[in-house]
Amino acid sequence: MDGHRQSLSSESDNPHRTGLTVVAALCASGSCPTVYRTADGASLVQGRPVDPRSAGLDVPEDEALVEIPESLLEQLRDAGRRAG
Repeated sequence: MDGHRQSLSSESDNPHRTGLTVVAALCASGSCPTVYRTADGASLVQGRPVDPRSAGLDVPEDEALVEIPESLLEQLRDAGRRAG
């Protein structure tokens, strides 16, 4: 990504997940680790699923643990600096 935010429409049938905005991504296609902002200001993170037990964590059943590369966090920090 070139650092610009990109708006996406969610293909989910969840009405609260339409109009997602890419905040940081490692590719332009959306098929890689990505951080999204929802219309209501929440964040969604796309990454590789991790079994919480293998990480030594007890994660509630309605939550998920995902792995994202440090380079995505760097993009997220840079986006935060540019925003304010």
